[in-house]
Amino acid sequence: MQIIGKYFTSLTVRQTEQFSQLGPLYHLWNQRINVISRKDIDNLYLHHVLHSLSIAKLITFKPGTVVIDAGTGGGFPGIPLAILFPRSHFILVDSIRKKTTVVEEIIKGTGLKNCSVRNMRLEDLKDKSSFVVCRAVNEIPIIYNWVIKNIISGEKHPLKNGLLALKGGDLTSELESFAKNSTVFNLSDYFNEPFFETKKLVHVVR
Repeated sequence: MQIIGKYFTSLTVRQTEQFSQLGPLYHLWNQRINVISRKDIDNLYLHHVLHSLSIAKLITFKPGTVVIDAGTGGGFPGIPLAILFPRSHFILVDSIRKKTTVVEEIIKGTGLKNCSVRNMRLEDLKDKSSFVVCRAVNEIPIIYNWVIKNIISGEKHPLKNGLLALKGGDLTSELESFAKNSTVFNLSDYFNEPFFETKKLVHVVR
């Protein structure tokens, strides 16, 4: 938990409490339904929570903003972002029922009121949002084609509406067709930990 406070120094008492609850809740539910690698659960705050929150280094979601978390898995990046931005609304989508079951329980356990969960394929999702966030769900062209229908026009943030994808490694081929409409941010510019050396956030404009 200390690593969250290291990079986000203005958390409220309530937010600190909710972030602290994530550790026990994920350890409990991951024993029942495996959504995080057993080898990785002890790195929850660095590899999953802080990685999710890296999006907040590039954008501050304004009150009323709707954000879709595409392929949320165990609730990342949606749940950490929902804690950080309590006045925005997050729609967490995954096609695997056991994963959305865990997500629903984590939301309930932290008392989050600004989340909705959808157990469905992204191709069938009808909800609209200003941004779609995701974490290593698939290659960017595939994700973009799935969610472009869900992203509305009408800019209210310094970053234009679009896709915000947490990725790693060489993205040259993935972004070839988005050369004029994408920006890659190196997360090592914002975090000192070795984990972030190869991590990136890709913004693809609608």
